[in-house]
Amino acid sequence: MSFVSYLINGISLGSVYAIIALGYTMVYGIAKMLNFAHGDIIMVGGYIALTAMNAWGVNPILAVVLAVIFCTILGVVIERVAYRPLRKAASPLAVLITAIGVSYLLQNVALLIFGADTKSFTSVVSVPSLVLAGGSLIISGETIVTIVACMVIMICLTLFINKTKAGQAMLAVSEDKGAAQLMGINVNGTIALTFAIGSALAAIAAVLLCSAYPSLTPYTGAMPGIKAFVAAVFGGIGSVPGALIGGLLLGVIEILGKAYISSQMADAIVFAVLIIVLLVKPTGLLGKQIQEKV
Repeated sequence: MSFVSYLINGISLGSVYAIIALGYTMVYGIAKMLNFAHGDIIMVGGYIALTAMNAWGVNPILAVVLAVIFCTILGVVIERVAYRPLRKAASPLAVLITAIGVSYLLQNVALLIFGADTKSFTSVVSVPSLVLAGGSLIISGETIVTIVACMVIMICLTLFINKTKAGQAMLAVSEDKGAAQLMGINVNGTIALTFAIGSALAAIAAVLLCSAYPSLTPYTGAMPGIKAFVAAVFGGIGSVPGALIGGLLLGVIEILGKAYISSQMADAIVFAVLIIVLLVKPTGLLGKQIQEKV
């Protein structure tokens, strides 16, 4: 049963990566930029939820809602202040460097406010563990909630993109910003909405990640953010289903690598698999090759 347990834990971790990767893949698919500050929004969401529960005494559900609201506003503000003025910059490196700068800014602000000490995070999940196979397989409540939340988010996001006017506007902007604007679509508003959704998902991923691994520092979001970006590239950046598949595969590979090969080598194994996949299929598992018109 140990393999099944590792597999379930890998799917749970991969579900968190998938939720975070959705933010990367949506922003890249629509705004054609990489928001490397996305991982630090996860950290901010964790601190907001922790502060709400410990300092303000609110219940966990309300703490999650507050974290989602704060991160949504933060994502929109970052897009408006840091990224929008550079959208037409001559070099795409300007936006990339700005994203790295915003990342360090969020980390250092968190250091000033909360300090460098590791904080113990109180789980927001009250679902009891599931005991199977006569007690030889125990699935924690955090694992159950994380997997279910990932599936629900994927279904809701897919329906939103395909069935709503705002979602159709996102698809139009991702295809051609100029043509979408000529058709009356508010491009700036659509991109801001994309950042808002991605940041809200980062807050949800924060409370799920910190509930499963109950510690929080100003650098908590850095490595999950990088791995979620890897997951997005793995599945095909710009593809919502690709983010799900990439996240799940990444989580399973990481947990099985820790269990059967080496816990110290697990991250190296993850990135090695990414390199192999990109050598075989440069656009990722579900990515599409785009033909450029001359």
